[in-house]
Amino acid sequence: MKTSLLSAALLSIASFTATTVSQAPTTAAAADDPFLWLEEIEGASALAWARAENDKTLGVLQSDPRYRRFYEQALSILQAKDRIAYVSLGRRGSENFWKDEDQVRGVWRRTTLESYRSQDPQWETILDVDALAIAENKNWVFQGGSSLPPEERLCLISLSDGGKDAVSIREFDSEAKSFVADGFYLPEGKQNVSWVDDDTLLVARDWGEGTLTQAGYPFVVKELKRAQPLSEAREIFRGEPTDVQTWPLVLRDSEGHVHATGAVRVVRFFEHEYVVFRPDGPIKLNLPKKAAIVGLASGRLLVELDEDWTPSGDISFAAGSLISYDLAEWKQDPQRARPSLVFQPGPRQALSDVDTTRNLLILTVLENVQSKAFAYKYDQGAWSATAIPLPQHTNVSLSATSDEADQAMFTVSNYLRPTSVWYFDAETQELEELKTTPTAFAASNHVVEQFQATSRDGTSIPYFLVRPKNARFDGATPTLLYGYGGFQASLLPSYLGPVGRLWLEQGNAYVVANLRGGGEFGPQWHQAAQGATKQTTWDDFIAVAEDLIRRKITSPRRLGVIGGSQGGLLVGTAITQRPELFNAAIIQVPLFDMLRYTSLGAGASWIAEYGDPAIAEQRAWIEAYSPYQKLVPGNTYPAPLILTSTKDDRVHPAHGRKAAAKLAALGQPYFYYENIDGGHSAAANLTEHARRLALEYTYASKRLCSEEVSGRD
Repeated sequence: MKTSLLSAALLSIASFTATTVSQAPTTAAAADDPFLWLEEIEGASALAWARAENDKTLGVLQSDPRYRRFYEQALSILQAKDRIAYVSLGRRGSENFWKDEDQVRGVWRRTTLESYRSQDPQWETILDVDALAIAENKNWVFQGGSSLPPEERLCLISLSDGGKDAVSIREFDSEAKSFVADGFYLPEGKQNVSWVDDDTLLVARDWGEGTLTQAGYPFVVKELKRAQPLSEAREIFRGEPTDVQTWPLVLRDSEGHVHATGAVRVVRFFEHEYVVFRPDGPIKLNLPKKAAIVGLASGRLLVELDEDWTPSGDISFAAGSLISYDLAEWKQDPQRARPSLVFQPGPRQALSDVDTTRNLLILTVLENVQSKAFAYKYDQGAWSATAIPLPQHTNVSLSATSDEADQAMFTVSNYLRPTSVWYFDAETQELEELKTTPTAFAASNHVVEQFQATSRDGTSIPYFLVRPKNARFDGATPTLLYGYGGFQASLLPSYLGPVGRLWLEQGNAYVVANLRGGGEFGPQWHQAAQGATKQTTWDDFIAVAEDLIRRKITSPRRLGVIGGSQGGLLVGTAITQRPELFNAAIIQVPLFDMLRYTSLGAGASWIAEYGDPAIAEQRAWIEAYSPYQKLVPGNTYPAPLILTSTKDDRVHPAHGRKAAAKLAALGQPYFYYENIDGGHSAAANLTEHARRLALEYTYASKRLCSEEVSGRD
């Protein structure tokens, strides 16, 4: 399992700050909060409340005749035996993790590339997680693993109890297909680990009192030797308790050779400080804060920049660029090595995927929210780029690369076209479509269009509309508007699958908004909606809703909004700032109480995105939009469906719980469902995922399609 130099934790959690957060404001907020008791995750009263709410919601939605049909359709698509099995390109074969109705928790398996090309690949089981869960009486959720290059036999497997971010890490022999007797074992926690060699790990985890940041992530890195107790691990680096977190750094080439070890301080979510260990002691690298080391290719060290940077008087780079250093020169003296440009984005462009093969660098580049792929080669002191001729007007994403050869796999998709997997061999220039997702819904009656809405400040906000070809533009089309708009994450076209079957086939429309705060147009697009300017994201979303109504694609009676996590906060702001625009709202694992978010779950890790409610000036801009505080008497809200998970240790379930409780106190209608397992995805397996989809689209159909529901015309 090839793993990125950028820890997956950075992609899945959000950010911190270097500012110490006092408890005064959150204490003040708590004093006025009658629903504080719902913040006790496993509290008896809170769980009893959640179960009672679940019974009410399931009683209404599951009794709707559409629910059973939606559930069976969603489950059939999610568990389809002929859906794509996405694979890696490892030295031991093409590996995949698979779930279906028989393998509920999943099976880690491998095949050969030649077998994978066939209609019926022959799979070899490496680890059966269902069997493991039964044997150990645990609800294990497989969270991936990290193999030791170059042999890739030994692997550190991460297992989550019920889908939490916190994992147990155990050493596994993928050839023997068994856990290593007396092998490495790290008890449950939010942790990061990197192989150095067969007998050495670099580990960042909870080492005891005073080793976790405010949001519960590690900032102390230790070296752990085989058979060594955790208590005897040697500390090699210590960040600061005010950091986001610190994780180990191991720079390794395609042959498995280690060129440097060190640590990465995530000072704020988007700001890093790199330290490498040298014989004369650790040194801090001369890189801007908003930069990330992304790999090694062609004897070059690759760095992605999220801010403009002038390392010297005669060299400067624009934000969004990719640069590289001569590795030999960099190793000799990291501070004096001179970088050179690999890629610089043009207008409306952004770097999307970056990965390496044996000799090449593979990039995918967004242009107006559609993408293309390129192979970059370094030769005679310069990089040259060759376009990879994948289908146009699609979203192209990199799904696998090989360390043994110059080979890669891509997924190609759009909203109506089933996703396909393509194999590319740079040496032979072979480009082959290997697999295609089975058709999940009848797409011939729909069309995809890209429009622009004008936000409050005059900025054009692109969005994709998937609508029936015969739409009459009389405001009567039931429409769901989806958005995210945060953490520089891009919403890119992808096959709608179950959404197409459960929603589009009913003659409805679906919209995806590319809001500021996301990464669709590079770091500047994100930074335009951070902290003091976060309201920009909410303005953009409202502008898209208004544009849909202005074009008479839909109307407030027929318009609903949907989003999860940061997107759940987005939906919360939409229905509290402009409730008259919407008649439905699906709010998944949301942030909602932004005055207390730093005290809930991993909330302190998001200060770089939203600001710090402990600081008066920042509290003011947060309080201006915090949806929990904006639920007030006198307004009518669109009876939202709020979904969360007891096991979500990223966004605390109290956000959703308290939103529902406050709506109840205001006498406002709502639906609430809390999955006991599932973590931040609110679903631990495909069955739970199908249930969530069926609940969401039964609710949306009741609110937006049914004539008996009173609404706003």
